Amino acid sequence: MAEKRLRIAFLSRFQGSANRGVETFVYELSQRLSKNHEVEILSGKEADSFGKIISGKYDIVIPANGRWQALKASVGRLFGHYKTIISGQSGSGIDDIFNVFVTKPDVFVALTNFAANGRNNKLRAAKTWAWGTKVTVIPNGVDLDKFHPAQALRPTLARLKRPIILSVGALYWYKHHERTIKAMVKVQGSLLIVGSGSDLESLQSLGKKLLPGRFKIVQAKYDEMPKIYRSANLFVLPSWDRESFGMVYVEAMASGLAVVAPDDSPRKEIIGDAGILVDVTDPQKYSQAIFTALDKEWSNFPRKQAKKFSWDLVAEKYERLFEELV
Repeated sequence: MAEKRLRIAFLSRFQGSANRGVETFVYELSQRLSKNHEVEILSGKEADSFGKIISGKYDIVIPANGRWQALKASVGRLFGHYKTIISGQSGSGIDDIFNVFVTKPDVFVALTNFAANGRNNKLRAAKTWAWGTKVTVIPNGVDLDKFHPAQALRPTLARLKRPIILSVGALYWYKHHERTIKAMVKVQGSLLIVGSGSDLESLQSLGKKLLPGRFKIVQAKYDEMPKIYRSANLFVLPSWDRESFGMVYVEAMASGLAVVAPDDSPRKEIIGDAGILVDVTDPQKYSQAIFTALDKEWSNFPRKQAKKFSWDLVAEKYERLFEELV
């Protein structure tokens, strides 16, 4: 643990008004860091206020929304004399490149080894562009007390026929929920999607057409998610390969669910032996993977994998990073 009590500011524009992975990251990490440090979350207009940022007498500033907010925080170091840490919540690609190459934080935290090193695609690697910036890897986490398996499966809010395949994610094209709907045509079971977004109407239409009587889309508050995970038999999410981390995968595994996901490097790191990775662009292969995952006895593998991503462990890694930085 860092001996010095630090003043830390998180810049999170939509904290309290949105409930995405980045807001969860800010909330969970700030709760744990506040045990040893003075932590402040600047939201709304304050998160982008140059005057507020440089006058706060902070030791560390962590901009959560990237791009111009991160650039503003970076310039503010000249006046506020603090260090900046950027966590790659936006996903590998142009966002990470901008945050590393243009804003040049003191430390860039990649969420996966793939985001840091690129492996087969060095142009997407943070280290490729991090001239003068330290790059380290610290994943997002999960609250293991909040998300856990139940003794018995509870009735789902949607009252669907079992087995229930659950997917959680915004209803936008890059989450590719339509792939799951098409793959579920030959699967005996129901599909429950939790999310909101502009693709609601088109997904509703497709789901009712291909999966009549065994398809549902619902919206839920974050506090309702633990019991929704526990109501399902399997978790799937076929989102694009620029997914920054996919916190919902870890929440599902912590709840005892095996996972079916795209076969790519980031998902391999996150899911490990707690699921099946497959070419989700092929409906037949995707469908077969769902069959196989439902039929397999996963025992404690999902929960065991999720324990590697405990928010408590994540906070300890940030504490060690502070010791090196300040």
